[in-house]
Amino acid sequence: QFGFKKWKSHVTARPWEDRSEIVKELYSDLNVIRGSGGSTVTCGNVLYLLLFGWWLSFLYILVAAMMFITVVGAPYGWLCWDLAGYFLWPFGKVIQKVEVPKSRQVLGACDAGVGESSALLGGPVPRRWRPRCWVDARYWQCASTVVWLCLGYPALVLAHGLVCVTAWLLVVLIPVAKLSARTVARVLLLPPERVVVRRLRMTEVPLEGEVILCCYRAVNPYYYKYAVDGINVFAVNLLPLVLVTLVLGYVDSHNRLTSSPVKFTLALLSIMPLSYYIGMAIASISAQSNFAVGAVVNATFGSITELTFYITALIKGSREGNRCYAEIVKSALTGTLVGCVLFVPGLCMVIGGIRHQEQRFNSRSAGVSSALLFLSVGGVFAPTLFSKVYGKLVCGECHNVTQNPLGHYLCHNCHFDLMENNGTLYYSHVQPLVYTVSLLLPAAYLIGLFFTLKTHSHIYDIHISDCHMPGHHHSAVVHWSRWRALVILLLSTLCMSACADLATEHISPILTNSTISQYFIGVTVLAMVPELPEIVNGIQFALQNNLSLSIEIGNCIAVQVCMLQIPILVLFTIFYPTNFTLVFSDLHVYASMFSVVLMNYIFMDGKCDYFQGTVLVMVYFILLAVYFFAPSPSGC
Repeated sequence: QFGFKKWKSHVTARPWEDRSEIVKELYSDLNVIRGSGGSTVTCGNVLYLLLFGWWLSFLYILVAAMMFITVVGAPYGWLCWDLAGYFLWPFGKVIQKVEVPKSRQVLGACDAGVGESSALLGGPVPRRWRPRCWVDARYWQCASTVVWLCLGYPALVLAHGLVCVTAWLLVVLIPVAKLSARTVARVLLLPPERVVVRRLRMTEVPLEGEVILCCYRAVNPYYYKYAVDGINVFAVNLLPLVLVTLVLGYVDSHNRLTSSPVKFTLALLSIMPLSYYIGMAIASISAQSNFAVGAVVNATFGSITELTFYITALIKGSREGNRCYAEIVKSALTGTLVGCVLFVPGLCMVIGGIRHQEQRFNSRSAGVSSALLFLSVGGVFAPTLFSKVYGKLVCGECHNVTQNPLGHYLCHNCHFDLMENNGTLYYSHVQPLVYTVSLLLPAAYLIGLFFTLKTHSHIYDIHISDCHMPGHHHSAVVHWSRWRALVILLLSTLCMSACADLATEHISPILTNSTISQYFIGVTVLAMVPELPEIVNGIQFALQNNLSLSIEIGNCIAVQVCMLQIPILVLFTIFYPTNFTLVFSDLHVYASMFSVVLMNYIFMDGKCDYFQGTVLVMVYFILLAVYFFAPSPSGC
């Protein structure tokens, strides 16, 4: 519903029976034997051969040779020889764990001349020479096992670890990562006589023994949906980036290893996974709490990502006496508002319209958010309009274009001066108006929360009743407990503060040396990068023909920018004086108001298609072009 900015599709565990077969396959353990599915020669499998298969097979051959040289490790040499052929092309093959006959157990686990294994089902049974060791000794006491664990196993663990990490980071190759992880954890720790490699195509009879590995495809493009304990795989993969950013930022403070632009880029990219974790924690706590707690948590932490960056930037600008940081913050606020009103719903309409010819959404819920957007935009820009009416126009440079002193003058660098007569206009009229607006907007936000979440929550049940959201299923189980979500929320907030500090610390060279307008940098990079997780969520909902949630994502972010973030920044200046004043440039005012009016016009009939989404996206790009060619703020 309105007000809860972070919509997460995996806050609760979706029932297994409700999932599609494609999603179920993503979570399989690669130990299920399926019927004939056609040829195993696919582009993805060939990619595995080129990236991993050939050198992994060669490594197994080398380890097998080393085990044969040690003599006592010969059983593991045969095992590595079989696995070399398996990992060269594992598709259509199966690794089984078989039971050792009792007659062999009586003779001892390491008696010579005993052992059977089959590389192919129904083929000859080779006899593996096995060294003699203590009678009735257990597997872990065998001399061959000691040699294996000291010489062969570590090298293979490192190789499979490299394969596992690389394949996991590539996401679509996660089946290969599972294959390597299961090999290290299960196959390589079993007694060699209990591991059998078979080719499935040579028989159709049921296989005997436990199936450990059975892989058919190395690449699955649907793994972008994969989640670990409710966390999307991309958010998991970006966690190391946060650690690298913090280490480089605070250890290499003199830029000996990397430059400031690189650190700024890393810090900005690190904000994305942290924003995702903060949103997940907020949604998890809200799903397990009552209305009051959920509203307080959302209002407190819902905008923590953006506020952390804005406040650190304002503090740095205040310490350096640089007004450019305040202008950058205003540009980022405007860029977030315009992007979430135009780009987010427009992109969702385009992508959703490709799959669905016409999409309908909840016009009543969109109407509530639209009304609050009009209210918030009017309140935010009221001090700016007030200053335009009563401020004194001051120009930095004027030239007389005629010879007559009373003739026409051409002036440059003109602006409305609010500090006339020692700031009487600003301190007596504009500043009280700013504080009044900053108190009224959060109050309106709380009323909107109470209206949509408490008294009129039925408005949102029109089009999202079939969506798996918290509260719609009595048996829904939240992935994270309240305490776990709270700990993750606090840790992510601390890391977010550190990354925001690094971003503001290293943005100065970019602003100084860049030829691009600082307005453009603020409305694009600084505004939209932290919102990328929300954009991805909106696209997923649009593909599921649930455009109501996609629109609500953009509306709620825009409402929080105007009704929470800006008032908090204004009230922050009371306790820590900065150069931030609630007076925006004309470009920001016109872009924001035009965006809100256009969005309300598009959403009037409660239905849309890809053409209307294209209109919103094109208008957004036109505004970006205006910002790109606009000169930087005066003095920056």
